[in-house]
Amino acid sequence: MNYGNIRGVPIPISRIVFGTATSKLFAAFRSVYGGADDFDRRLTDAFELLDMVYAAGVNCFDCADHYGEEPLGEWLEARGLRDKVVILTKGAHHNAWRKRVTDFDILHDVHNSLAKLKTDVIDLYLLHRDDPTVPVAPIMNALNRCFDEGKLRVFGVSNWTWQRMEEANEYAFKHGLEPFRVTSPNFSLAEQVEDPWGGGCQSISGESNKLARAWVAAHGMPVFAYSPLARGLFSGRVRSDHPEDAKEYMDEFAQKGYAYPVNFARLKRCEQLAKEKGVSVPEIAMAWIFNQRDLDVYALTGTTRAENLAKNIAAGEMKLTDEECSWLESGEHD
Repeated sequence: MNYGNIRGVPIPISRIVFGTATSKLFAAFRSVYGGADDFDRRLTDAFELLDMVYAAGVNCFDCADHYGEEPLGEWLEARGLRDKVVILTKGAHHNAWRKRVTDFDILHDVHNSLAKLKTDVIDLYLLHRDDPTVPVAPIMNALNRCFDEGKLRVFGVSNWTWQRMEEANEYAFKHGLEPFRVTSPNFSLAEQVEDPWGGGCQSISGESNKLARAWVAAHGMPVFAYSPLARGLFSGRVRSDHPEDAKEYMDEFAQKGYAYPVNFARLKRCEQLAKEKGVSVPEIAMAWIFNQRDLDVYALTGTTRAENLAKNIAAGEMKLTDEECSWLESGEHD
């Protein structure tokens, strides 16, 4: 396992980050609140999964105010691992009634996350969405209040444009405040052609997002890439010569975002290079994001199978040449 370091986080962080938005963790979440008679079994299943992930060398866990926090908090307390684990959680997600990127909601969600995670400090805290109509001042002031109170070690954003991040950080620097230090956009070999969830999802993949990648690289901002395998496109089950596989193995949101000819062409090149190297398609696709020389990348993955997790870890250690990376993306050689 490869590890990286982020200023403010006291321990090295595994490059593979476990995403807790899985069925076992959701089942355990319902059990924590008494939604199931088989509470012990569901929580045991969740603990066994988290034990397996941690034993493989993963020490960073991704969750949010609406998934993963409760079972993760129970597990950390039961195992006594809080000081050995990096918690990444998110808040200020919109709901069905309104957008929630306000100072009130940020303070509320931080408080709730601390309670659910059974901790007094969050290592990496991200705003899950943005609302461009809200000025950056109250947002940065609220986050800095939590930072000054010792509740957050590092904070950043998910699904913000680079222009809004720049605006927020300029405000922070001007007023002597802590800036955003990490970002979590969509990033994979596949181009996110359409927003899978219908608004607010930001990607730095593809030619159209070249400026976003350049800004992130220029500011040395670590990238916590979600959907690094394009939500199943590079799982190894979808074949480039059978595009109809996408309907069977990818949900409607994944199809909306990634099931397009430009990405099937990239999948075909992945298949070819995987065959040449004697590895799997997901290993090549995952290795591609880790071999972007200008970006400091961590990959959010939610696999529940030990063999797939091992492949993700191996991909994090695989070296691809600049020429191979360029060819996988564009079909051209540098």
